[in-house]
Amino acid sequence: MQKQTFLTKNQQIVLNLVEKSSQPLKAYSILFNVQKKGIKAPLQVYRALDRLVEIGKIHKIESRNAFIACQDSSCQISKATAFSICESCEKVTEINNSKLSKYLKNFKDNSGMKYSKYNLEFFGVCKKCKNK
Repeated sequence: MQKQTFLTKNQQIVLNLVEKSSQPLKAYSILFNVQKKGIKAPLQVYRALDRLVEIGKIHKIESRNAFIACQDSSCQISKATAFSICESCEKVTEINNSKLSKYLKNFKDNSGMKYSKYNLEFFGVCKKCKNK
């Protein structure tokens, strides 16, 4: 059963904006778009983003320094994310692949280190761009 998480007003405003966006948003773009709703300072946006990432509602695309809404409603993992990013149109898709998740959960490097956190980004050309 999913634990209910209550969001602050600022967190809800930021989440709504990120969920409505068709592409990852940078923090200052979010700030620009929420100023009319009472969020005036970058710190307010960053606090909301940090909390939303922590609870798995959004994910950070590290290579873009941008944020995207979680596409998998059963995803509660903020420490294990994988994305495919089209190098042509820059469309970002959250990867939900049980084989990949299982592999990474059990993966150890040559020194025997087992990872507790990862953020993977795979780059290529999506089917739509390939067919252009």
